[in-house]
Amino acid sequence: MKHEITRRTMLRGLGVTMALPWMESLRVWGDVAKGAKKASEAPVRMAILFSGCGYHKSEWWAKGEGKAMELGKVLAPLNEFRDKMVFIRGLYNKEALKGNIHSSQTGNLLSGAPLASGGRISSGTSVDQYVAQRIGRQTKVPSLVLGCEKSNPGVHKNYSLLYSSHISWSSPNSPTPLEVYPALAFDRLFKNKAQAGDQSVLDAVLGDAKDLRRNISQLDQQKLDEYLNSVREVEQRIESAGQRGELQGWRPTLAKPNMPRPKDGYPQDIVEHMRLMSDILVLAFQTDTTRVCTLKLNNDHGTLRFPHLNVDYMIHHLLSHNDTNDWLKVNQFFLEQMAYIARRLDAIQEGNRTALDNTMLMLCSSMLTGHHDATQLPVVMLGGGGGRIKGGQNLNYLGKPNRQMSRLFISMMDKMNVRPKTFGDAAAPLDEV
Repeated sequence: MKHEITRRTMLRGLGVTMALPWMESLRVWGDVAKGAKKASEAPVRMAILFSGCGYHKSEWWAKGEGKAMELGKVLAPLNEFRDKMVFIRGLYNKEALKGNIHSSQTGNLLSGAPLASGGRISSGTSVDQYVAQRIGRQTKVPSLVLGCEKSNPGVHKNYSLLYSSHISWSSPNSPTPLEVYPALAFDRLFKNKAQAGDQSVLDAVLGDAKDLRRNISQLDQQKLDEYLNSVREVEQRIESAGQRGELQGWRPTLAKPNMPRPKDGYPQDIVEHMRLMSDILVLAFQTDTTRVCTLKLNNDHGTLRFPHLNVDYMIHHLLSHNDTNDWLKVNQFFLEQMAYIARRLDAIQEGNRTALDNTMLMLCSSMLTGHHDATQLPVVMLGGGGGRIKGGQNLNYLGKPNRQMSRLFISMMDKMNVRPKTFGDAAAPLDEV
């Protein structure tokens, strides 16, 4: 029997693709199985949070180190994580200083690339997408790009406001599609996945296997049965090992969502919106659905209001130009989102470390203050990067050479085994991170 094919024959089912062994009645060619081994430890994740317009001029600071570190009022929500914190001062993007407006300072925040003006769009691939393009095949979703404020397609002082609306860029000309609807973000991660994850690999492909049997020889039918039985045996051994607590290699702490699907639509309550997106980020890491995520809490030229803080008289962007107590309350609200995510990750045990220990959770803005000061960027990081980042550090690069923001990105990528020789305008990592 001759059964011509033009690529490697696979058994396919819901969420499952299984390669076949050599058969006399099929020319099984094309892909070569790589058989990657399971990691013995939980993977390192990268999460980047962004809030626009900088922070309160006199309350973004840190003094000392470790648990004795003193924090300014903006950072007060992170007090419990001082021993897992790296506070960084003095890094900047040289290219961001050319326009001195929101769009020109945000569009290359995560890339350090030159920006096109005149309403044209050209930036650089951001660090999250650079990593996703190299390791994203290891998870169902290469990267998760979330937001809590819709993008603005306008132009401001010769620069596209898409720069202010996106921190993640898949290529110099393409901002990564931003998901602002929690229900759709949830669906992207988990729709149809729970069903596939709850059944065995074999159960998922049995229908395809039955179809295949009709087109192969009796000898190959026997070979197929032996192959499927061997897969079933391995599955049962893994399941048995899991019940005895003898798992070989790391497994996610959750196999399927432990929260209900969010309601359809765009949440009108900003508190609920940010909390849902934060929960989805944690859930994505906990289920190993992705290892790379950006969460844009608002736009850099944003129009959010904060009635729950009794700050409803002025939009976020205008608030940022006045260092008032109301501006401080808004700043702390954003930092509370970071603290919430960190608290949830730190409660998830993954072997000898927590999920926070295995994560790099960074918060940044594209200017230090609302007065457009981008000569030094506000950066705070929580988490241990898989045990490779020392916590309790207070780093100041002001007055030092080579203080490119992209040096931090090279350091972060190194923890995820992604090692470019250069990135943005930098050619070396930060030794301390």
